[in-house]
Amino acid sequence: MTGREAGAAAGPTAGGSSGPEYRIEDLAHASGATVRTIRAYQDRGLLPTPERRGRANVYGETHLARLLQIADLLDRGYTLASIKELLEAWDAGRGLGGVLGLVAEVHGPWTDEEADRITRAELDAKFGGTQDDEAIEEAVELGVLERVPGTADEFLVPSPQELAVAVELHAAGVPLLAISGHLKELRGQVEHIASRFLEFTTEHVFARYLGHRPPTDADAAEAASMVRRLRPLAQQTVDAELARAMRMFATRHLHHHLGAQESVIEGSETRPVLLPLRTTHAVQELVGADQVAAFVTAATEREVQARTLDGLTSSHAIANKVHEKE
Repeated sequence: MTGREAGAAAGPTAGGSSGPEYRIEDLAHASGATVRTIRAYQDRGLLPTPERRGRANVYGETHLARLLQIADLLDRGYTLASIKELLEAWDAGRGLGGVLGLVAEVHGPWTDEEADRITRAELDAKFGGTQDDEAIEEAVELGVLERVPGTADEFLVPSPQELAVAVELHAAGVPLLAISGHLKELRGQVEHIASRFLEFTTEHVFARYLGHRPPTDADAAEAASMVRRLRPLAQQTVDAELARAMRMFATRHLHHHLGAQESVIEGSETRPVLLPLRTTHAVQELVGADQVAAFVTAATEREVQARTLDGLTSSHAIANKVHEKE
């Protein structure tokens, strides 16, 4: 039985009360918190003042419930300062149901994919039977694999689809460390897309729910409903744009490698060009985010001009040698 489960079974420690009562040590055992933590919460104003009886403090069900709420909010990523705001709002009668519903919605799964487990032997077999400890450590660092506590050779796979992609790429001849390097670069780009989508929806959708800190119960409940509606949109948009981009660039690559005579770039309109993420970051640090495109354009034009001059110079030198021989 855990400390939190024990809280439900704890009996009274003092008579004359309609509900269970706890000494601070008993409250710590029932809630899973330490005595030191409980006292720290009291000092911060997170817990109601206990009843004083003689030389001892007596705690009740309200204190236990509050400790469990704090633990739940900490698990969800809230700081003690923000938890204090939420609890003060609740104590003032504004309610916490909508806020906790919003928290649950945001912290809930953003995919229908279910995690799986895999042993080290099964993992080695999927990647051709070879043991690669360096690749395993890289996968753990990236979160593709998570070690299962208490076991030496079993892993949790948060995204079986992502692991399946790595298996297929490796079977096609891509080294494992190259796969992990590609994932690092891809993750940075996807996180940028996610950040921009959140900025966009916050500005145009969620700003009206953020007028109060914490939001009112009604606003939080409506915002949670909006999260449910908008959650799939980011992935749907990325899927559609990725499909469009893959078709465009795959066609260009095919034309290039088959030696097609027609120019891939026609007319005077601009075309997007893919640059390595590290190159883009380096340019951005030099000239600023708003000047990246202009810098790349200017650098490209200078390179084209330099190569054109080099070609003309080389042709001129060859022509001179021919004349000299004549």
